[in-house]
Amino acid sequence: MSSADWIVLGFTLLAIVLYGVWKGGGNRNIDQYLGSRSLPWYHVGLSVMATQASAITFLSAPGQAYSDGMRFVQFYFGLPLAMIVLCVTFVPIFHKLKVYTAYEYLEQRFDLKTRVLTSTLFLIQRGLSTGITIYAPSIVLSGILHLNITYTTLFIGLLVLFYTVYGGSKAVSYTQLIQMSIIFAGIFLAAVFVVMLMPGDIGFARSIKLAGYAGRMNVIDWKFDPDNRYNIWSGLIGGFFLQLSYFGTDQSQVGRYLTGCNVGQSRMGLIMNGLLKIPMQFLILLVGVLVFSFYQFNRPPVFFNNYEEEQVKKSAYAGDYNKLEHQYNVLFVQRKASAIQFDKAIKTDDQQLINTAKSRMKLADVQMNKVRTNAIAVIKKNNSNADVNDTNYVFLTFVTHYLPRGLVGLLIAVIFLASMGSTASGLNSLASTTVVDIYKRIINPTASDRNYVMASRLATVFWGLVCIVMALYAGKIGNLLEAVNQLGSYIYGTILGVFVVAFYLKSIKSTPVFIAAVLTEAIICVMGYYNVVAYLWLNAIGCIGVIILASLLNLFIRENPTSPGVTELS
Repeated sequence: MSSADWIVLGFTLLAIVLYGVWKGGGNRNIDQYLGSRSLPWYHVGLSVMATQASAITFLSAPGQAYSDGMRFVQFYFGLPLAMIVLCVTFVPIFHKLKVYTAYEYLEQRFDLKTRVLTSTLFLIQRGLSTGITIYAPSIVLSGILHLNITYTTLFIGLLVLFYTVYGGSKAVSYTQLIQMSIIFAGIFLAAVFVVMLMPGDIGFARSIKLAGYAGRMNVIDWKFDPDNRYNIWSGLIGGFFLQLSYFGTDQSQVGRYLTGCNVGQSRMGLIMNGLLKIPMQFLILLVGVLVFSFYQFNRPPVFFNNYEEEQVKKSAYAGDYNKLEHQYNVLFVQRKASAIQFDKAIKTDDQQLINTAKSRMKLADVQMNKVRTNAIAVIKKNNSNADVNDTNYVFLTFVTHYLPRGLVGLLIAVIFLASMGSTASGLNSLASTTVVDIYKRIINPTASDRNYVMASRLATVFWGLVCIVMALYAGKIGNLLEAVNQLGSYIYGTILGVFVVAFYLKSIKSTPVFIAAVLTEAIICVMGYYNVVAYLWLNAIGCIGVIILASLLNLFIRENPTSPGVTELS
């Protein structure tokens, strides 16, 4: 990067950290540190969006669209409906009870063991997911500085940990307001510049047509297929259950909208998220599709992870790799000629010429992918631990190689800010769940506010270190965006099922729902391990499984009303 980019990047990050420390300073009690209820609806809405829109979104989503098209947007189709259910049911209950975490309610409704089970499931899921969100910006810094990703992961993790520990929930919420403003501006500018950098008079419309003929504008798939990860049915049904569980039971999100000064402000913030999230995700994916069209006329690298590419070029396998790179370059020239011919055919609307050019582009693509596969095999020979999935590097490569000075720094800052926002929310939610649901409830229920604030800071440090360790292993899991959602699908359905029973099935007691949750989670893990269905469906299956099993067990298990938790078979 240029000096101007480094200045923009450094100034933006420093300003955000100092602002968060300033706004979050002076937390004297646990209410201020974990859940200050004082923010307006627009602040709540942006904070909720920032928590969900991590660096994974801005790194992996364009790469996902580059390789797989727009169909991932269907993942969010269940979100608006989930927001309505949350506003009607979850928000007023949580506000009325004045809880810090979603799991406090479950003890009031059921018992302590159910609260501990759900909070433990959350801690496992959120701890792993937050580790992945730390890894994402580490990719960026590694690519820029050409350093081993281990060092950049440690730096990013410790930076976010610092201002989260100091500022608590208030620091997270206030910094997210600015972060989302910068993020929206950065993504819009990226879309504009991709189009501007297209050769000749190829504008937005023809770029989209080119991507469409290459199968990248597959926004909606109406075919019902349980093995297909992304179609309208998995998005509406599986996505609904996932989003409902994520926003209704995941403390990283519950903690954000509980910062609203009243029920109305929290509801408005969630509705804002429901209305803006799909257009925002569509725009981010569209940037990836435009980058795909751009690389039809500009040679993409054989492998987008420049660190791994540099390592193999310094090794004994350099000759093999360079030979493959030469073949790749020759094939790209052929594909570029076909792309130019295809664009001319679009302008003249000559269907025969369109089909001919399309066939040639497809053939060149197949040949280039074969060379690329061989090149990846060489990288793997050189380093068996190399990260050979480079979709997370597609957008980063475009940004650092083609955008003008200053804007590169801004977009890198966008990725860092997104990571800082979501990671800070994750750490804050892990700390609040650990302190409120375990430390305060079981270990030390009569401590002072000062003691709880200190415990919260120590819990934040502990989870920060755990997440950094997890981030060091995140390179083995492929596309980060899919990985974090797949991980959530293993757990969210079960937790949501417990909450649905708590809210709507008042006759079901604690032990039946506890046993149902344990059994369902075991079933979901087995189904996920053996890929029985596409992962989005696991959310619906988990939720419905808990409801059905709890209803059946409730018929046979009778609890002693004078001794909660003591059961006998009827």
